[in-house]
This record gives sequence, C-alpha cells and structure tokens, in this order.
Amino acid sequence: MDKILLKKAFPQWVKKLQAYRLIAPTKDGNIWIYEAVTTPEDIDLEFLTTALSPKKIIFPQREVYFEFEKGDNDNPEIKETLPEDDPTIVFGVRPCDAKAVTLTDMVFGGDFEDVYYWKRRNQTYLVGLACNTPPNPNCFCLSVDGSPHSKDGLDILLTDLGDKYYVKSFTKNGDKLLNLAKNLFKQPSAANKKELQKIQTESEKKIIRQINNLKKVPPKLKDMWDSPFWDEEAMSCLRCGICTYMCPTCHCFDINDEVHSSAPLKGQRIRTWDTCQFPDFTMHSSGHNPRPDKASRLRQRIMHKFKYFVEKHKNYQCTGCGRCVTKCPVSIDIIEVLEKVRDYGS
Repeated sequence: MDKILLKKAFPQWVKKLQAYRLIAPTKDGNIWIYEAVTTPEDIDLEFLTTALSPKKIIFPQREVYFEFEKGDNDNPEIKETLPEDDPTIVFGVRPCDAKAVTLTDMVFGGDFEDVYYWKRRNQTYLVGLACNTPPNPNCFCLSVDGSPHSKDGLDILLTDLGDKYYVKSFTKNGDKLLNLAKNLFKQPSAANKKELQKIQTESEKKIIRQINNLKKVPPKLKDMWDSPFWDEEAMSCLRCGICTYMCPTCHCFDINDEVHSSAPLKGQRIRTWDTCQFPDFTMHSSGHNPRPDKASRLRQRIMHKFKYFVEKHKNYQCTGCGRCVTKCPVSIDIIEVLEKVRDYGS
C-alpha cells in the first residue's frame, strides 16, 4: 500500500494510535534514544541516529524470567513472569535497525522459540524512516545487503518528501495502522513516485563507506583461526564492550539468580545483556577460559558475524549501522578489519 501523508497531518494520525504504547526517538542531552511518548508533539523525526537501536524494546537489557520463594515444608514456589500484553508502535526506525530485528528473529526463532522474545516481538509494530542522507558518517549498509530504504522488518516506511511523507505499508499490521486514519492518507501522484525514486537513488550514492567484495570474507576466515592477525588488530582494544552493546544485532545474554531475602529465601531469575568481549563471558566453572585474551574475543566477534551466522542463516550478522566504528574509544574500525581479512594472504 502506497500513500501520501502531509506532515501537518502526522499528529492527527498519531492521535488515532493512542490505544498503543508509542515509542519514538527523543533527545536526551546530546544523544537520541528511544523512549515512550504520550503526545504527537513528543515525536520528532528530524534526528540523525540513536545511541542504541530499538532492539531493547523487544529484547530488554534486563528482564525477569520468574520469581522464586521457599514455601511451606521448604518446597520452592515458582511464578513465571511473562511480558505483559502491551501492543507497541515504534516510530523512526532506521532500515538498518529494522533489518537487525529480522536477524535476531532467526536467533530466537527456529527450532526453539524464546517465548519472552516473541511475546514482545509479535505485538511490536515498526514504523521506519528512510535515510535520505546517511545518519552516521560510518554507515555501510550497502555492503551488507541493505539499503537506506530497505523494507526488511518494517511494517511501514516513511520517506521525507519535504512537506509530506511518502508512506509504504508492507504488512497487514501496517495496513491496519493506516486504516485507523484512512481519511488522512492520499494516493501518491506520478510526480510523488518519481520524487521517491530520485531520493532513493541519490541516498545510496551518499553512502561513502563501503566494503568491496565482502563475499570473500567468510571463506577467508576459515583459514585465519591461528593467525597473528588477531593479536595485531586487538592490540588497542580496551575490552569495554561498546561495540557489542551498541550493536543492533548482538544478542549475547547471561542468566543469574538474584536473592532478595535469605529468610525466607526469595528472589528472581533474570536475563541480562552480556558481551563476548568480556573475559568472564566464556569462563568455565573449572577456571578454564577458551577465549582468554583480547585477540580470541575479537576473532569471535568477526567470526560470528561474518562466518558462523552466514553459514547457518545465509545472512551477515551485521547491518552496517556504523555505531561500533563511531563509538569505539580506540578507533577499532570493523570496515578496515574486514578489508584486511578480505586481502589477507593476497
């Protein structure tokens, strides 16, 4: 479904969506973050890129699995804590972040479906915003089979045409959101469609950073396990984990029991984000650590995204958002690392 929505009518559309929890990019100091909003005026789509992707909305940084308590006769009482019914619309999702959701779907779906993840996923609608101009100077979505106007993972995509949005709905959920205010949406003219095509073509030309022949990387990685390359590339790493916590596709987690009271015993089992870049991530109870140094952990990060995930899911586990490049305090650049892997031994 293709429609045109005047920007001055956007608040009226949002008012028709008040039955949903609304989330949109909001400014917090010098950064943009996704937060719940209550009025149309709180939604500002004139932003560049958010510090974190909307991953946290579907896969929270901290969530309770269940509560436990020692009851009568020392029998444990367990109460499962599933996500609440809370239909949610997320506005301003960049195409790279929406595609990242589809990759995380592969992880938490498949042979075993994570009920906590899918309870949120199935009630979350994504309204995207096309990137007429790259929101991050380190964007490289074209290199990983994405684009500034990709529809992957989105229910609706808005493209800024100046005083209006070109609106494309890709799913039944998207159609439902538009039909709640159908009188506000108009049919696009031939001129509107021509302008959309021009913007899409020009937006791809504006993405400067690209990795040529990335398809050479997965097979090249097979022979680099014991290479000194990883020691050299990881030399400056601080083990801070920014690259993974900022990443829209990283999904490593830890599970811990938090005891709130010992008499009587009471607590919660909790899942929290974790990162393969921390030394303790692979620490065994025996004291052995199969990834004891920075080099082996950098190797794991690259291998996972550009070898293991490709072999299992036929996709790169990276959408080219560029956050890890921009935010790394010691300027480790995944684009440069991949280019070196591609050319290794040549």
